[in-house]
Amino acid sequence: MYAKILVPVDGSQASAAGLAEAIKIAKSQGSEIRLMNVVDDLSLDYGYGTGVYAFDALEILRKAGRSILDAAEITVRRGGIKTNSVLLESAGRRAADLILAEAKAWSADLVVMGTHGRRGLARLVMGSDAEGVVRACGVPVLLVRGAAKPSAVAARAEASVA
Repeated sequence: MYAKILVPVDGSQASAAGLAEAIKIAKSQGSEIRLMNVVDDLSLDYGYGTGVYAFDALEILRKAGRSILDAAEITVRRGGIKTNSVLLESAGRRAADLILAEAKAWSADLVVMGTHGRRGLARLVMGSDAEGVVRACGVPVLLVRGAAKPSAVAARAEASVA
């Protein structure tokens, strides 16, 4: 039985697909879902910005992450499922490492993640957090492939930050 399901969300269609699958599992097993979002400070370009300070950009990323989590929490609660969320900052670490640490610290029974299913050069350039989690996680990991179009969660998060 999966009593505690960890679901990383980033507002993408892939993470929305993973969340939908996690909700199905949680409903069938009476599970609790913990949502997590990683603020990726590595995505900030500290050397070539024009008029935006790193602190401002990081704060924008935090707000976007919080909006993504808030929208996902609403979705989970609509399903009658107990949920909580955590917003983490990468501090130079890979998202996969933070997901693995959170799964261990929270004693998750299952990790459900969306994946973009990138292959070839795109996978080499972008990396694969999903692959990193699958390779090192101590509990089962369910990967759910998402579509290419933006999710409603991403649209709501984007609208609230603008």
